[in-house]
Amino acid sequence: MTGAGARWKPGASQETLRLRARVLREIRDWFWSRGVLEVDTPALSAAVATDPNIQSFSVRSGSETYHLHTSPEFAMKRLLAAGSGDIYQICHVFRDGEAGARHNPEFTMLEWYRTGIDMHAMMDEVESLVRAVCADHGPLGGARRVTYRDLFLETVGLDPFEASTDGLAAALDAAGIPPPEDPGHDRDALLDLLLGTVLEPALDPARPTFVHDFPVSQAALARVRPGSPPVAERFELFLGGMELANGFRELTDSTEQAARFESDLARRAARDRPGGPVDHRFLEALRAGLPECSGVALGLDRLLMFLSGSETIGDVLSFDITRA
Repeated sequence: MTGAGARWKPGASQETLRLRARVLREIRDWFWSRGVLEVDTPALSAAVATDPNIQSFSVRSGSETYHLHTSPEFAMKRLLAAGSGDIYQICHVFRDGEAGARHNPEFTMLEWYRTGIDMHAMMDEVESLVRAVCADHGPLGGARRVTYRDLFLETVGLDPFEASTDGLAAALDAAGIPPPEDPGHDRDALLDLLLGTVLEPALDPARPTFVHDFPVSQAALARVRPGSPPVAERFELFLGGMELANGFRELTDSTEQAARFESDLARRAARDRPGGPVDHRFLEALRAGLPECSGVALGLDRLLMFLSGSETIGDVLSFDITRA
């Protein structure tokens, strides 16, 4: 399907569109069998994403400005605080500026929360779901779990908790990777770039790999576990040479979460990125009481890329941004 005259046609083949339908059915069956409730929350929010690496789309309705959600996380946690119990959602999310072989500004996310379980039990559950969905694809290799620190040490010989900014920049230079373009990029930006361009490609693409125990500065919405050094109870799943999922043992402290929002906004300002209103209703829900839980977001389109052997995300979408 090449040439401007073919842009009305879907980027995904009919076979891939049927694969998507099958995977969606299998995911819903998997959650139904476990008594996890499917929910549906709004795509529009009065709050923006505070994560320094994510940009929200904004829309006007009358005199009010709203923002398309970059994740259903805050709304789902409000449901958890209201007593929903275990929940999941499959929805489209929107991130401005994300376009490329593995990114589309609009993509499908599977997000779910389980009460009363820790990060390691959540990794067990993610592996179970991925294996169930991939059963017809062929056997996956045995899953590997490795700490963020150990992965850096074995791949680039640097301790990510102790290496200097100059040391991280030197590791990027040795790999032929230019530094981040963002003004005000910080140490975490260098770590993210090393993870995505050097460590990730070195992982076995046929073996699910869980990387866990991230630096506290990358805790986002995760709890921090005391230690030497303290670590964020956060994990990422890699498969097929891609990051597929990002999960946490969820932070339940509203005061700590508010402080993290302020820190994120300061980092955004240092990168000349716009801020905006934080989600005060989410903070109110935390004050009311979020149950002990772990959660994860999984990129459904990337999972389909793995299952179909596709090199670009446009090959698994009916119409990517170039065909919108």
